[in-house]
Amino acid sequence: MRQHRIACLAFDGMAPFELATVAEVFAVPRPELDVDWWYRFELCAETPGPHRVVGGFDIVVHHGLDRLRHADTVIVPGVADVRRDVSGTVLDALREAYARGARVVSICSGAFALAAAGLLDGREATTHWRHARLLQERHPRVTVNASVLYVDHGSVVTAAGTAAGIDACLHLVRTDHGAEVAARVARRMVVASHREGGQAQFAEHPVGKAPPDDPIGNAMRYALEHLHRRLPVDELAGVAHLSVRQFERRFVDAAGLPPGRWITQQRIRAGAALLESAEHPIDAVAGRVGLTVAGFRHHFREEMGVSPSAYRRQYRR
Repeated sequence: MRQHRIACLAFDGMAPFELATVAEVFAVPRPELDVDWWYRFELCAETPGPHRVVGGFDIVVHHGLDRLRHADTVIVPGVADVRRDVSGTVLDALREAYARGARVVSICSGAFALAAAGLLDGREATTHWRHARLLQERHPRVTVNASVLYVDHGSVVTAAGTAAGIDACLHLVRTDHGAEVAARVARRMVVASHREGGQAQFAEHPVGKAPPDDPIGNAMRYALEHLHRRLPVDELAGVAHLSVRQFERRFVDAAGLPPGRWITQQRIRAGAALLESAEHPIDAVAGRVGLTVAGFRHHFREEMGVSPSAYRRQYRR
């Protein structure tokens, strides 16, 4: 049986979940699938030997970066610290693997290594939503999408945080062997073979705090207290004691969004909280946040990446 070599990068301080995900999908023999080929998994590191991982225990890595020279797929399941530069030796090995034709994959903060190697320039990519802004700031030639679970460009694949690594790995199996084989692997793992929506439904969206005497902050607080009804811009401008033109300009400076768009976001986030915590019908939730049912469904999917019903099922599960 021909084998597809998977080289997974290990390092001090790595999260064992991402490593375990890759190993579970690609290192476990699956003769019952009756496919023409399967994967050969190899764990490698810049420095072979013991490496301390999150949780206070060690893993022993037997292979060095030379394994990347022969790998068909290279997986980077995070970096040690998104604030620190990735080793130049690792970056060179990733560039060489990609130039040779290997498929290069990142999970969570591993996107920082791929971006530093220049493999994401001119491409859309994703990472954990907490790191998305930093990745975009540090690598402006990358288009960072913080809403999706993974992005596949064929030769380069990036996955969002933690559990999205499962989605991405199963996607690779689906790409290599088809949907039926990927579904069978997922059933062995007792996970969904495909999840609806993206990581936008899990991201935190803090409103932020403004000084009590800040006119825009006062208008924001007023809006949050009255989301159940219409909130015309001139009313909010009056709360801020500004002209409409002044208010709109200063609001965009403070929030990064026009007032109407910001209010819609807050309506959807308030609605999401109600879907998580109560059994209100969706039409009642829509009314409580000041939207029609059709408007709530439309804006909810646009903002969160899933329908209100799917979002509720996710949290009820």
